Amino acid sequence: MNLLENTVKSIKPLDEKARGEAKARLDQLTMPHWALGRLMDLATELAAMTGKNPPPVARKTIVTMAGDHGVTESGVSQYPSEVTVQMVHNFVNGGAGVNALAGLTGANVVVVDMGVNGDLSVLGDKIIHKKIGMGTKNIAKGPAMTRDEAIKSVEAGIEVAISLADTTDVFGAGEMGIGNTTPASAIVSAVTGEAPAKLTGRGTGIDEARLVEKIKVIEQTLETNKPDKTDGLDLLAKVGGYEIGGMAGVIIGAASLRKPVLVDGFISTAGAIVASLIAPAAKEYMIAAHESVEPGHQAMLGWLDKRAFLDMNMRLGEGSGAALAMCLVDAASNVLTKVATFQEAAVSTSDK
Repeated sequence: MNLLENTVKSIKPLDEKARGEAKARLDQLTMPHWALGRLMDLATELAAMTGKNPPPVARKTIVTMAGDHGVTESGVSQYPSEVTVQMVHNFVNGGAGVNALAGLTGANVVVVDMGVNGDLSVLGDKIIHKKIGMGTKNIAKGPAMTRDEAIKSVEAGIEVAISLADTTDVFGAGEMGIGNTTPASAIVSAVTGEAPAKLTGRGTGIDEARLVEKIKVIEQTLETNKPDKTDGLDLLAKVGGYEIGGMAGVIIGAASLRKPVLVDGFISTAGAIVASLIAPAAKEYMIAAHESVEPGHQAMLGWLDKRAFLDMNMRLGEGSGAALAMCLVDAASNVLTKVATFQEAAVSTSDK
């Protein structure tokens, strides 16, 4: 039995005892009942995910998976593929959006080369090297990768999650890859059955003419590859990306370790869809960080039955939304642990 099968089988249901204990305390806090709404919901979810009350959330890691896409040759992006290499260096140097936002909660940013079309060996141990290939093939002409490569990409993500487990309580799943809104749009169209024209956005800021061509490319991609919407590995292999598989693996690996995962935006949620198809139980460990302005993201969240915590008109990727939402994780933890109960504060309760 391979790593993927073993990991999927090891994912346990949420711990309802820990959830109940957290809820019991929250019910008695010195405020009107459930007055902090979704922060209190999040606190109970964190307890159920981790199996502990209070849940451990202090140590945070954003895993930014990087990979290139052959479909960029079809003109779907505003930027050339070499930007992926340049941005990996920017992450390492601490100059990206995700670095600035991760600093709010002291989260570490760990970059993984899943399939960047460039030599990143000069970065040594400053990144994690899991390269499956030098970018995927052009999905408009055929599959992105083989099924074996899809398995390898997911297993690489699992290995990353396991390797970081001893220093991480909460994971964030992010990505970098020029052209990757195209495979993400293909994934959501495949699983929902909705037309690419309804789900496809401007990605890096393409103009109207290029958006029309991008939609045509996605339509051609789905017609050419005919991905099986019930098979996560088939979906990933035919229309996905190495970094999308890597994020799916991080989510599955984290779930097997009872560690929450903040799913960033549009492309990260494509990884979450792949993860949920491969390991349905992993979905319970996902927290939707924010709602992207990409039009397909709401359909993704609906398919996953998730509601995002933030709606900030963001579309950066990188794990930036997950990093920002980690502030809410800390807030939920503080509500659970630092607000006094009526009994602790010697405050009279309601007489109703």
